[in-house]
Amino acid sequence: MLVLVFTAFVLIALTIFIHGVGTTSWLRFLIHRQEGASEQFRPKKTISVLISTAIVLITLHLIEIFVWALAYLFVISDSNIQDLESAFYFSTITFTTLGYGDITLSSDWRVLSGLEAIDGILLIGWTTAFLFSVLQRAWNNPDDDNEKSN
Repeated sequence: MLVLVFTAFVLIALTIFIHGVGTTSWLRFLIHRQEGASEQFRPKKTISVLISTAIVLITLHLIEIFVWALAYLFVISDSNIQDLESAFYFSTITFTTLGYGDITLSSDWRVLSGLEAIDGILLIGWTTAFLFSVLQRAWNNPDDDNEKSN
């Protein structure tokens, strides 16, 4: 049980690190490239900013899912996960909490899939908050800020 918890914490820490570096790097890029003097996204670029942000966030999730898949494939000896495709599939449905149940881990490791689901919920929530923040910044009206300060 101790090995299982340690494995889960290492994977969770790694995925949080990936998400943290990815989102902060992307935000710095957006601020540097897309904002004018008023610190708001240029109106003509709003849709492209939202689309590119969504693609970056989904890419981060795919990388995180892949990290879990590699752990299922190489760290856990389980007869139900024998190749990268099945490991990635199992990791995807677990990370997203879809959980079809067509592939399951052995009783020694099954708690790990629940911990991946918790990690997925946390990171998907972070993604939702981040995307909302970008959208809110895009919708922010500079005239509203001037009225508030007067």
